[in-house]
Amino acid sequence: MSQKMDFDAIVIGGGFGGLYAVKKLRDELELKVQAFDKATDVAGTWYWNRYPGALTDTETHLYCYSWDKELLQSLEIKKKYVQGPDVRKYLQQVAEKHDLKKSYQFNTAVQSAHYNEADALWEVTTEYGDKYTARFLITALGLLSAPNLPNIKGINQFKGELHHTSRWPDDVSFEGKRVGVIGTGSTGVQVITAVAPLAKHLTVFQRSAQYSVPIGNDPLSEEDVKKIKDNYDKIWDGVWNSALAFGLNESTVPAMSVSAEERKAVFEKAWQTGGGFRFMFETFGDIATNMEANIEAQNFIKGKIAEIVKDPAIAQKLMPQDLYAKRPLCDSGYYNTFNRDNVRLEDVKANPIVEITENGVKLENGDFVELDMLICATGFDAVDGNYVRMDIQGKNGLAMKDYWKEGPSSYMGVTVNNYPNMFMVLGPNGPFTNLPPSIESQVEWISDTIQYTVENNVESIEATKEAEEQWTQTCANIAEMTLFPKAQSWIFGANIPGKKNTVYFYLGGLKEYRSALANCKNHAYEGFDIQLQRSDIKQPANA
Repeated sequence: MSQKMDFDAIVIGGGFGGLYAVKKLRDELELKVQAFDKATDVAGTWYWNRYPGALTDTETHLYCYSWDKELLQSLEIKKKYVQGPDVRKYLQQVAEKHDLKKSYQFNTAVQSAHYNEADALWEVTTEYGDKYTARFLITALGLLSAPNLPNIKGINQFKGELHHTSRWPDDVSFEGKRVGVIGTGSTGVQVITAVAPLAKHLTVFQRSAQYSVPIGNDPLSEEDVKKIKDNYDKIWDGVWNSALAFGLNESTVPAMSVSAEERKAVFEKAWQTGGGFRFMFETFGDIATNMEANIEAQNFIKGKIAEIVKDPAIAQKLMPQDLYAKRPLCDSGYYNTFNRDNVRLEDVKANPIVEITENGVKLENGDFVELDMLICATGFDAVDGNYVRMDIQGKNGLAMKDYWKEGPSSYMGVTVNNYPNMFMVLGPNGPFTNLPPSIESQVEWISDTIQYTVENNVESIEATKEAEEQWTQTCANIAEMTLFPKAQSWIFGANIPGKKNTVYFYLGGLKEYRSALANCKNHAYEGFDIQLQRSDIKQPANA
């Protein structure tokens, strides 16, 4: 007996990706759409990440959608970079202006999504046991939203306040408290810098020292903002034709093609200007690809650490031992934080955490750090984490966690073989860029593809195994041309114990990625298995 189709499309996620998917499919394709999010409101990753110091590493005027010209002109731009509350405020404005919330069921986690081959429908079950069916499934689960909790003996017996940065509660007070922070990645750098002036005492448990440069989050004048808004068309054109989509002048100058004096001057200017991506990609064109150039950047930052940190022993602990080949960090005074009398640095690679007790942290050398609050800034099971944690089954009941056991694969980061009519936003092997422009590019391609299936009486569209394997190999080949795989980084899954170190991103840049999407569409979806509608299959719910 065939099932009734409840919706044309089900969207999971209420961040940048989910909101735009609802807008495109509901308002432009006029499909019947239902969206879910486990949060109480929109904002996706930014709904959960409310920790002190939370800040984008993308400049404010480009951490937004390009498609709403009115909102671009009314966008509140106060500083060069945008803080978490302002991202949430912006996404609220988008949702309210376009009445997107009426398509959402909040406070609702999706438990499972199973593909029914007989009816060519996705069957979605929520945490409450409610079941819904749809022709298309759009998963906007978030790149950085599956929390990675540290597996440390005794962590659950800690009697003080225990917080993970990605599940931050309201109204946390640090006054008079002894605080510990585990983790010194992007989130850790931000939260450490923000908490140090507020806490009675702060202990930083560092596993890996980080390269970080000043963020340079300066206030923008009315004249600066007017110049941006008057030139938005030109700015966005530059974004679409760039590799990183950060609005940078992406350098093509090899670092070793200039004198040592000039090289130092270029680095110094970037240090004073601020911005992690600016430092890595606007100074010279080969820092991420040439070892000699990379070492020059390493040495410059290490020199700054030695200058800033007054205690040579602490400065030495803060010196990274890895390549400068992770997502480039920036900060609001991170290294200077370790000059404070109330801040202590523990190198837990040299002196590991043995156990967490009711009252604090026990180290291998016998030292005990008493704490009132412990903050886990231990990042995320990034990219595929939310996919393998959800019960997603494709054809023949194939569980995605099993299909991706040896590492995730996809075709262009948006589709997966064995999972017909399922489209991912920021899935594995999508572009490594400023995220909103990549999200827009993917959602627009997904919308165009769904429109194609509706107009051409297509029952299902599915990436072929060959196309998926070829794309995955392309991503691996491009990654091998860079230094990124040589560093232990979350962008290759290295932050999760036991997780296979594999490629998770397409590092060929946004311009080339958009070309790949366009070529696929313009060549009648070459690389896809397309099945036409059968007479016994239900037509779209809006028909």
